[in-house]
Amino acid sequence: MLIPFAQIDAFASAPFEGNQACVMPLETWLADTLLQKIAAENNVAETAFLVSVSPDIWQLRWFTPSVEVPLCGHATLAAAHYLFQHTAQSADQLTFKTRQSGDLLVRRSHQDHLEMNFPASELTSIEAEQAIIDALGAQPLQAYAGSFYAALFESADEILSLQPDYQALASLGIQKGGWGRGNFGCFALGGDKTDVTSRFFAPGSGIDEDPATGSWHCMLTPILHQLTGRSDFSCYQAYPGRGAFIQTRLAGDRVILKGQSVTVIEGTFRL
Repeated sequence: MLIPFAQIDAFASAPFEGNQACVMPLETWLADTLLQKIAAENNVAETAFLVSVSPDIWQLRWFTPSVEVPLCGHATLAAAHYLFQHTAQSADQLTFKTRQSGDLLVRRSHQDHLEMNFPASELTSIEAEQAIIDALGAQPLQAYAGSFYAALFESADEILSLQPDYQALASLGIQKGGWGRGNFGCFALGGDKTDVTSRFFAPGSGIDEDPATGSWHCMLTPILHQLTGRSDFSCYQAYPGRGAFIQTRLAGDRVILKGQSVTVIEGTFRL
């Protein structure tokens, strides 16, 4: 079996930025165990598997090297980039049908940007647990439960200096909306030319730290709205050697995320 394959840097304007995703269109769904093995072989944050319903409607699933996840922003952006740039796609908007996150819309914007329409995460303010404080190695100002565990810190410098205990984090946090424990977003208002600086740790999903996480920004954006009263944000997700700027907007119970992508590898996966 030969499967088209592309590795794409998502939320990136040039190679080696943003987050890596592999995109693999299939004629029909393969067994889940085989999809997981392929994602492990690809060994990037997520592999996006696509099955066509019609030219502008696609079924979409995402796998890390170890688990299937209910929502992935950067791999959805990569999948849309692949369809717009590498297939005979005439539509200006794509619909991705997902198993746990409903229909996700992606449309062409301007200057090679794509705009994604995702569900916003529900939020609850919670007390920071001592075990999580110890694992993060720092005391947050406030904590939130939603799709993930979110922790607000005082400064961008504090975010950049975090050195968490990944092994400890993997079994902590919350379990909600199809996500398991061990997924943490840490953020502070401000930073260098940005409204907010954040990092995302996901040892519970098989990734110690993620360079650019769209699903995290579906939780971060409504938190920022609560804190500032604003709806539009320039967000910077820090990561050594990569990182990404992500433009977000809260629109009711949806979050709009905007970004670019760059294809770095094209080929064929052989089974």
